[in-house]
Amino acid sequence: MIEREETVERLIKDVVCQIQGNECVITWHWPESVPFVYVHRMPFDASFEPSAITPGDVKLYTREEYKANLGYREPVEGIGRHTYRIFPGQLRDGKRVMLLPRGEAHLGHLSTGKAKIYYSVKSKKSWFRPYQTIQIRIFSEWPIASEVLCYVKKEGGYPSGREDGTQYAFIRDLEPGENLMPEIEIGKNDFIRLFFTDGKKYGELYELIPE
Repeated sequence: MIEREETVERLIKDVVCQIQGNECVITWHWPESVPFVYVHRMPFDASFEPSAITPGDVKLYTREEYKANLGYREPVEGIGRHTYRIFPGQLRDGKRVMLLPRGEAHLGHLSTGKAKIYYSVKSKKSWFRPYQTIQIRIFSEWPIASEVLCYVKKEGGYPSGREDGTQYAFIRDLEPGENLMPEIEIGKNDFIRLFFTDGKKYGELYELIPE
């Protein structure tokens, strides 16, 4: 268990997060009165509750390590946006205490970029049938959960958005690499396009590119 103590002092400030090669590098103003810090990382849009922090959620980092590494460094893992919280630490009767500052001066945000998702829709038509057979091909750099994407069917032209036609969900997650969807039949004058189910949420993580 980590001992906690609230503080009104802005001991940690000027947090800067950046990507250097294949590393996330976090730097901040570190006052002489702080011998060590606790580094906490979580998804940008996740809710945060200080009382729920466990020892496994944070990394103890000393001033000596910070100086030797010119900041706090960790490998880039996956894609997305993250929030880093730098909690100052103090010794109380020989025990480490994590201080919980007010405000957001001890916070920093980092985006590791967008994963590219390429897709194409192949169609097979016959003069003698009122339907066409289509197959959706999706190529992704990373695993994609099934709820991220949907496809929309519209008669007479390509849909301009999720609401511009009939929306369909994908039933399975996508693996890295090529994903071929089962062939389906649609009307000869129907058109299909892929969209994010939540453009604001997933548009920050992925880039959807038609081929």
